Amino acid sequence: MRKTLEFVSLAGLGALAWVTAEALAGSHRLPSRIPTHFDMAGRPNGWGTPHMLLLLPIVGGAMYLLMTVVSRYPGAFNYPVRVTPANSKRLQELALGMIAWLKAEVIWLFAAIQIAAVHAARSGGGGLPAWMMPLVLGVVFGTIIGYVIAMRRSA
Repeated sequence: MRKTLEFVSLAGLGALAWVTAEALAGSHRLPSRIPTHFDMAGRPNGWGTPHMLLLLPIVGGAMYLLMTVVSRYPGAFNYPVRVTPANSKRLQELALGMIAWLKAEVIWLFAAIQIAAVHAARSGGGGLPAWMMPLVLGVVFGTIIGYVIAMRRSA
């Protein structure tokens, strides 16, 4: 499953890069002022130049690399339960699964935000869907809570 999630994460980085490149260098140019930040309701509340779109692929790539490097050292993680020789392998598997899911979720979140920002810039209005932030928070925190519960049960 982790290999599939790794592919999903890489595909998300590719989508993020493609959307950004298409927005900055594609045939349908962006206006000189685009939304760069959105409030909790999804309404734009910050504006900047189209080159600000480069921020999400850079941060997304850095997060991908950081999470990939961190996942190589599961023995150094802090776990929500006492690690014993009997449960250490299971805890490490769970932690690596959680990181793989979070990596995919965050990268695709960035891609969705980038798509919405480009759409808002091209349409001259709108922003992120109002349901997007609660859904994203629910998915990310749901993943973390689910894995913490699984770790506690494996102790």
